[in-house]
Amino acid sequence: MEIERKYRIGRLADLPKHYTSFPCHAIEQAYLCTDPVIRIRREDESYYLTYKGKGLLAREEYNLPLTKESYDHLLKKADGIILTKTRWFLPAEGNEDLTIELDIFEGVYKGLILAEVEFPTLEAAQTFSPPSWFGEDVTFSGQYQNSRLSDPTHKLQ
Repeated sequence: MEIERKYRIGRLADLPKHYTSFPCHAIEQAYLCTDPVIRIRREDESYYLTYKGKGLLAREEYNLPLTKESYDHLLKKADGIILTKTRWFLPAEGNEDLTIELDIFEGVYKGLILAEVEFPTLEAAQTFSPPSWFGEDVTFSGQYQNSRLSDPTHKLQ
């Protein structure tokens, strides 16, 4: 079960000055289906197929490893926009058990910055106080789900 909240960050200037000192991954991902969500992802030199159930705050998620060859084969079958981003992993200040996954998009969504935080329980997600540099909580809008962003007809509000 994946339990996460998602926030839109206004601009690079809003980020903590030291965010680039933390680990990061280059990510490319595409969608074979969005209902249910079936995604393929390249994360640096690792490859995955992911199934995600329905939901905004909490949903099922299963990851399976892929080879580079199977990823490349499936990528040709993907629908919509191929998303590219750099994901930075920052510790959540005041809560060492949580990690902020900071996505800085490239390509079609260059300039879009999202922060996600995964939680061990629904209660932890519901009582989370975000850092001051986080922007709007977009968890329940669905507008910023990556599967939605992959749709070329989707317009951000």
